[in-house]
Amino acid sequence: MAGKPVRSAMMGALQNLTDADLKRFIRELLARKDKPRVPRNKVEGKDYMDVADVVVSTFTEKHAVTVAAEILNSIGCSDEAETLVEETSGQTSQSASTDDMHFVDKHRGALIQRVSNIDSILDDLLEKKVINQEAYTKIRLIATPQEKMRALYEGPLKAAKACKDIFYQILQKHEEYLIKELEGKK
Repeated sequence: MAGKPVRSAMMGALQNLTDADLKRFIRELLARKDKPRVPRNKVEGKDYMDVADVVVSTFTEKHAVTVAAEILNSIGCSDEAETLVEETSGQTSQSASTDDMHFVDKHRGALIQRVSNIDSILDDLLEKKVINQEAYTKIRLIATPQEKMRALYEGPLKAAKACKDIFYQILQKHEEYLIKELEGKK
């Protein structure tokens, strides 16, 4: 069954955001390290319709939903991300589907906010060679657990599915109850 056109669904998802959430969405969109990057002047100070147009034209319809869903999840707007993916079913790359997304991507926002045992997790990631000594040292110097988690997502966890698999196993070890709770949510 074909879903809504991507541009229309994207506008709907962004229209449902509060002004503060739209600003956070734009901030995260601009902070993306992956290419293609969005020029600041294309989205800063723009309304949801303009931002939706830029996302779709920058990432193409094939990848726009994936990028938008990842950002929405990262800013705690998982309902909007899920609706966007559902409304565009069949028109997105596989990784956009919340069922096909890796656990650590699907629950990025919750993990960033709620993982507290980050130093032990970093120790295990270093031991398993998911991160190197330099990354380990840099991340350890960061003040808050949330910023440490963001640094992990922006660096080592972008590398490969295997890195995410190891990270997930380490999370099960150090954040057992949080992971069980998140696994209970679909």
